[in-house]
This record gives sequence, structure tokens and C-alpha cells, in this order.
Amino acid sequence: MKANEIMVRQVYKVKEDDTVRVVIEKFIKHRISGLPVVNDRNEVVAYISDGDIMRFIGKHDDHVFGSYFYTAVIKGDNEEFHERVRSLLPLNVMKIARKKVITVDSEEDIEQIAAILGKKRIKKLPVLNQGVLVGIISRGDVIRHSFQSIL
Repeated sequence: MKANEIMVRQVYKVKEDDTVRVVIEKFIKHRISGLPVVNDRNEVVAYISDGDIMRFIGKHDDHVFGSYFYTAVIKGDNEEFHERVRSLLPLNVMKIARKKVITVDSEEDIEQIAAILGKKRIKKLPVLNQGVLVGIISRGDVIRHSFQSIL
């Protein structure tokens, strides 16, 4: 089996100039936890997941740096949780999205896709055809298609 045989063709995505508010609205509406970020040519430029959101809204710890003559404390944050949540919404998606995105070609074998999803510990892989986003494959898609005929 190839990626183009098992991929989901209706891909929920956001544009690189969208705000995080648009991302959160799509997460809620479609009950998903990650989205490819695309440019005007539908090329994947980043990926944003619930983990990226969690890192932003979670408590940021204080860090202490020092040497024999000098000690510095960099404060994590003084914002309350609700303030961090509110301040996230108007940000551009590219401020917190991961720019290094692992993708697969639409002709990639399911065996290789399973290896990537397992080794990299990611939930979804954007599928490209000549550099353009054409689908997405999740771990569940691989499991369903791999075992469907056996069971």
C-alpha cells in the first residue's frame, strides 16, 4: 500500500498568516489536535499541535545562571494562566508552530510510514505530491488499513 491509498484527502489546515485563534477554533470544531500550516501555494511551511499550545500556556519556570563572580535569575513569567491563554489567541501561528515538519511523499510505502510515525513519535504525517499538500496520514489510518483485511 502507498500513502495515496490510505491518506485522508480532506486536510484541515491553516494559512501561515492566520492567528492562533483560528487554530484553536479548528481544534475545537473538528476535534483534532494538530494542523499543517501552509503558504499560498499549499506548501507545508510548519505544523502546529496541541503540544505547542501547551508549552505556551503552561507555567514557565525561573532559570538561574551563574558563575563565580556573577549570578542571574531569569524569571519564567508573572502572568496568570488566563492571561497567557488570552495573550496566545491573537499571535500569528508561525510564532509557536514547529517549522521543521516531517512529511511523506504520496508514493511512500505504508511500511516506511509506520516506521516514521513510530520512530519519530508523531501522530500525523502530511502527505505531499510534488511539494504540495494532498493529504494526511495518522497512526490510526495505518493501523486500520494494515489490519482491516486480516481481521
